[in-house]
Amino acid sequence: MMRVIQSFYHFECMVFHEINSHFDKKIINLFFRTITGIGGALFISVTTLLLIIFSTGTTRVTAISSAAALALSHIPVQVVKKLFPRKRPYLLFETTKILPNPLKDHSFPSGHTTAVFSVIIPFVILNPVLAAVLIPLGLCVGISRIYLGLHFPSDVIAGGFLGTSFGILCSHFLT
Repeated sequence: MMRVIQSFYHFECMVFHEINSHFDKKIINLFFRTITGIGGALFISVTTLLLIIFSTGTTRVTAISSAAALALSHIPVQVVKKLFPRKRPYLLFETTKILPNPLKDHSFPSGHTTAVFSVIIPFVILNPVLAAVLIPLGLCVGISRIYLGLHFPSDVIAGGFLGTSFGILCSHFLT
């Protein structure tokens, strides 16, 4: 079993390094530096609040589901970060390329990825056609976290799973 875990970790580190190695490409850098903000607390909270305030009917109920999923999903994020205090990749690998003033808390799971998936999934459930835009958007936020040297792929996968789970649950119970 330990051999499987070590193999997975080795593979994950290779994927991390491959994604982060493109950091110096200006267009990609601009894209990921911009898109990562979509999963940030300020942007996602304000956007969700504006949707609640300015929408009506099922869209408003869906926005409320998204807000509930966003709030509730961050409880396990904080608990898991305390239970599994995984260091961020830039703290483990000297060659990691990062922006100035990177986050200093633990990396597992990705809060940005959890946030974006918790908010988009109720809208995908409301209107599955939106999946063509919203799911790639969520994936780009997740990849941006790896690209920026802040998360391992499994941090992002766990965040996507948590956000999706809470998005589905809140959508089911509130819509």
